[in-house]
Amino acid sequence: MQFYLDGFYSGDPALARANPEAVERSETLPDEVDVLIIGCGPAGLTLAAQLSAFPEISVAIVDQKDGPLEVGQADGIACRTMEMFHGFGFAEAVMREGYWVNEVCFWKPAPENTAHIHRSSRIEDVEQDLSEFPHIILNQARVHEFYLDVMRKSANRLEPHYGRKLLDLTRDDAAPYPVTAKLEHNGAPETIRAKYVVGCDGARSQTRRALGVTLEGDSANQAWGVMDVLVDTDFPDLHYKCVIHSGKEGNMLIIPREGGYMARFYIEMDKLNPDERVAQRNLTSDHLIAAAKRIFAPHFLDVKQVAWWSVYEIGQRVADRFVDEEADPRIFIAGDACHTHSPKAGQGMNVSMGDAFNLGWKLAACLRGQSAPWLLTTYSAERRAIAQDLIGFDRELAKMFSAPVKGSAEDQGDGVDPAEFQRYFMEHGRYTAGVALRYGPSRLTSEGAHQGLATGQIIGKRFHSAPVIRLGDGRHMQLGHAGKADGRWRVYAFGGAGDLVQGSSPLARLCSYLAQDPASPLLRHRPDGADIDAVIDLRVILQTHHHKLDHRALPALLLPRKGRLGLPDFEKVFCSDLAPEPDIYTRRGIDKAQGCLILVRPDQYVSEVLPLDDHAALAGFFDTVLNEAPA
Repeated sequence: MQFYLDGFYSGDPALARANPEAVERSETLPDEVDVLIIGCGPAGLTLAAQLSAFPEISVAIVDQKDGPLEVGQADGIACRTMEMFHGFGFAEAVMREGYWVNEVCFWKPAPENTAHIHRSSRIEDVEQDLSEFPHIILNQARVHEFYLDVMRKSANRLEPHYGRKLLDLTRDDAAPYPVTAKLEHNGAPETIRAKYVVGCDGARSQTRRALGVTLEGDSANQAWGVMDVLVDTDFPDLHYKCVIHSGKEGNMLIIPREGGYMARFYIEMDKLNPDERVAQRNLTSDHLIAAAKRIFAPHFLDVKQVAWWSVYEIGQRVADRFVDEEADPRIFIAGDACHTHSPKAGQGMNVSMGDAFNLGWKLAACLRGQSAPWLLTTYSAERRAIAQDLIGFDRELAKMFSAPVKGSAEDQGDGVDPAEFQRYFMEHGRYTAGVALRYGPSRLTSEGAHQGLATGQIIGKRFHSAPVIRLGDGRHMQLGHAGKADGRWRVYAFGGAGDLVQGSSPLARLCSYLAQDPASPLLRHRPDGADIDAVIDLRVILQTHHHKLDHRALPALLLPRKGRLGLPDFEKVFCSDLAPEPDIYTRRGIDKAQGCLILVRPDQYVSEVLPLDDHAALAGFFDTVLNEAPA
């Protein structure tokens, strides 16, 4: 984390200098804002935290509840989401507080007595080097708190307005703030106008209804219960993630929770009749406990306290569109408002936050005049395709999870061998970790003509970090951690063999072009008077040992003077010398002879891979996605 760029100040360095207009705000909603966010769930708070990075963008976030979430709901945080959290600055806090999922234990009917269960196998939850971050379990309310802290420390001191129910949305393109939201607060009407509205208001989204958008899909007619419990038991794997297939009492998933004592049980209940809703069964926590005890046999289970519980129906549905108008969107929906599914794979909260992270930087770029409005049309196209993939995966996983054990009395030809389920689980480990997501070719994602220069940094997938050494201070760190959730593009320039950014090497010519040529994207898209990296952040990686380099030999572009005081930034250059460990070139398939350029979107996904000397393609890409800054 860098701070003091514009001068020293005391106190928390993460607390931004307050926007004077923000200090004067009250509990009353403003009349007009750039972005109105409906809903304080994971999607809404991710979006609000992202937009809070930009003091010039006005944001209001409202929620129907009277205050922040306190308990329950989602808890699984995928590796990819942890990478995103690092961009917001709180991944380390989540790791310190949460439960790390290290291994998964599989239980099935014991061969000698199918009424009892026994452990059949165990596997690593996440394969090696899939991410620098683990799979974490932490309750959703704490995730909300981390986001709220980011918002409160922003220049605009952003806080939610609770107790607001959305009634209706109307759009008038002739108005400077085209969308009008009608709300109800303490029985009284309120009105707020916005340039953009984003509905993050859950599966029963009023925003979605106002748009006339429908959810398409079906229900599996299967009821499941979930409860967070403090228990005494002789079951040996309570502190491991467990998948349990019993012989005749149904199936269960155990997720240990943070704190070392609590666990979450997902418990299969009776199959619903056609057109029956789970509420008609009048299920209670006692029903869930009784079912868990039957599945646990021969182990005893004494539930000391139920901290939270719920019952739900499995269903997979996705909205037919995520925006009001595909060609000129002003109203968006995100998260559960546009896709619903079972919680078995732990994807709901993660995909919802991914929706918002995708949309947030695009809204900021358009509102700040950096990109044309067409950029916003990519949101629905990209995220609806991801939601459809999720629905397909979740449908298959839920079907296998709810199926009886093959060969059991309940098996009517639809049974599943627990070993088959384990194989499916292992094969889709990258999906559940959140790193399999890939955006298709578009104006933001190239066709991949030069993918061979970086075979481990797949175009359309997230930038896969690896260890490097920062030249400025010799710090061993992850290269991906140089990028924050600040709306900037990243260009990672990997030097080729012997490329010391001197003389006429490809990397030296690149630096000269970027610093001096009028066609340079760093110059063309930088606002007047802004730092050289205000829009596009260049980072250089060299194969030379960091002890053999001197900052004074670097091009000035790699030691830029920034801020009000013109201070040099020593954090632009990294070295790959990690012997005897494989270096970043080897780990990520970077061509050591030629090097390459990797262009990364503000939401950490790879847009393009280019040769170091293809200056025209580099400029052409950014000319497509970014506006030329005013003179």
